[in-house]
Amino acid sequence: MQFDDDAGLDTSEVQDVRGSRIPGGGATIGGGVVGVIALLLGLFFGVGPDQLGLSSDGDEPSATASSLDEVSQDCHTGRDANTKDDCRVVAVVNSVQDYWAQEFERRGETYTSSRTVLFSQRVGTACGNATSAVGPFYCPGDRKVFLDLDFFGELRTRFGASGGPFAQAYVIAHEYGHHVQDLTGTLDKSQDGRTGANSNSVRVELQADCYAGVWAHHATTAKDESTGRPLITSLTDADITDGLDAAAAVGDDRIQEKFQGRVFPESWTHGSSEQRQQWFRQGYRTGDMARCDTFR
Repeated sequence: MQFDDDAGLDTSEVQDVRGSRIPGGGATIGGGVVGVIALLLGLFFGVGPDQLGLSSDGDEPSATASSLDEVSQDCHTGRDANTKDDCRVVAVVNSVQDYWAQEFERRGETYTSSRTVLFSQRVGTACGNATSAVGPFYCPGDRKVFLDLDFFGELRTRFGASGGPFAQAYVIAHEYGHHVQDLTGTLDKSQDGRTGANSNSVRVELQADCYAGVWAHHATTAKDESTGRPLITSLTDADITDGLDAAAAVGDDRIQEKFQGRVFPESWTHGSSEQRQQWFRQGYRTGDMARCDTFR
């Protein structure tokens, strides 16, 4: 995956709070056993830590922007995105939102942008307080994506994904799939508290995978507003393979087998490895969000 070296990056779409601390010191999601439980239940790549009842009971304010704010200092052009991980996040967020803004306009609708919050260790959100143990998630309460970049290392070392820049892009695009669901009203269907292979929770997650594939289909043609050219200039078959590998690594069945030694479809919240790959392929092959109806 390559970015246009001369394209400008819009860092306003990414809020960098790494190095910030949440005041108050109240309860948050812990690491260790609690973190493993969160992973087993498949919260990462999901929606809000409050789904698992692991949020703080206290009223802790959200983290504020770090004085370091590395992305605004270091990430200016596509050339930066080609060499730095955090700048790559900015570029992917820009590309994903460029596409969805254009797609919503084509449909006669209005896309409301969402910021990605880069945090380290823990963060406060409208969905509750969370630590890095829960992995990337989207909070509909404040319509933001939350991401600790250390997760991408975990994706390789703990879950066995091959990694690569597009594996990271797939994760981000999946979370923005949840934002699209939030804007279209679909996201509410996952909030019925049910789990299982045929639950609405799984259907919502698979649709987000499909939406990630839809973006990937258009990634090299969606034009950046600042240049009139696509921000992403190259996306190879090897990149797509990395994305599919990441999707398989976080399937409910693979995670349960790895950490529990058995597969329990009745507790699934995100879908199997095969399903996650299938729906990403569906979006990538068709490039049509209408073909992402996982509720049929």
